[in-house]
Amino acid sequence: MTLKFFSFIILLTSSIFSQSLDEKIETGIRHIYNIEFEKAEKIFREILADYPENPSGRFFLAMVDWWKILLDLDNESYDQIFFQKIEDVIFHCNQILKKDKKNVDALFFKGGAIGFRGRLRALRDSWLKAADDGREALPIVEYASKLNPDNQDVQLGFGIYNYYASVIPDQYPYIKPLMIFFPKGDKQKGIEQLKRTAEQGKYAKYEAQYFLMTLYFNYEKDFPAALNYAQNLTNLFPRNPSFQRWLGRIYVRLGNWKIADSVFSNYIQKADSNFYGFNFPFGLRESNYYVAVHLKNEQLFDSSKYHFEKCIEISKQIDKEEESGFMINSFIYLAQIAEEKGEINNSIEYYRKVLRMRDWNNSHQLAEVNIQRLESLVNLPR
Repeated sequence: MTLKFFSFIILLTSSIFSQSLDEKIETGIRHIYNIEFEKAEKIFREILADYPENPSGRFFLAMVDWWKILLDLDNESYDQIFFQKIEDVIFHCNQILKKDKKNVDALFFKGGAIGFRGRLRALRDSWLKAADDGREALPIVEYASKLNPDNQDVQLGFGIYNYYASVIPDQYPYIKPLMIFFPKGDKQKGIEQLKRTAEQGKYAKYEAQYFLMTLYFNYEKDFPAALNYAQNLTNLFPRNPSFQRWLGRIYVRLGNWKIADSVFSNYIQKADSNFYGFNFPFGLRESNYYVAVHLKNEQLFDSSKYHFEKCIEISKQIDKEEESGFMINSFIYLAQIAEEKGEINNSIEYYRKVLRMRDWNNSHQLAEVNIQRLESLVNLPR
């Protein structure tokens, strides 16, 4: 009787500790996605100290740096520390797997670490290394899934692979030769796997929702479906500038300029209040641009001009090799605003500036036609 009671207490205590760990991980993950990096790091360092054998602490500390990279892709200063942390996760998982080759946690986090390493390599256009990471990670995740079929988090890796292995070769033909060494993708199956993780995942549900939002926007052109995920992620994580930008641009594609304007105006307000990531240049440029377009459509020309000029100012800082579409379009819109206000010579000058930039979406033809038309107005006999 005493032995049974003692065994029950041990099992109960073990369950409480496990629940406590899961709750800590969930809280830390939410801090990462809400761009509260100091809070997230504190939690995962505590996990690393309290559960040194569990790979989760190391893995999610690397995810903090992953989101620092995602928020400012032009800044590569976090790349090296991210790669170092990922290698530490892989090494730690390998040490566990030497003792227990069926350790599902070690398999899951090792596969995830290799997968995220590949994602950064793809972002940096290191496609061969990225593909090699995909080749290495897939069987690890498959084995973890075989050992624990109820683990919905592993479906994230399958979903990402199946979808992008089907779609990416058509989008980027130069990658096609690499794909002959990999299993064929299945786009619909990939979407279904990502949906399962988004709905039932323990650690990876938000990442799955993020992927679904982006693939519905970029590839499927199903903007209402993308909107559902963007709204959910933005509501859950209001301090995440990436989710808010996606929400705004989805409303733009849906033609709902009023709500898009409120989303991007709020983005600019958060930047002014020094919310982390909101004052990074790419997001600020995009936000000012779409606010300016809406104001122009509402014929609020002075306010619109202010935001187009802000867009141009930021573009001059970050356009490295050539002028962006944001910058070129801003000058075209400024020319149109000047004409609306009767400032014909200013309008002509804006169009001339467009001609001094690269041709983008027939911008040169548009500028030339309008310069000719406006010069004829200036030269009309009075």
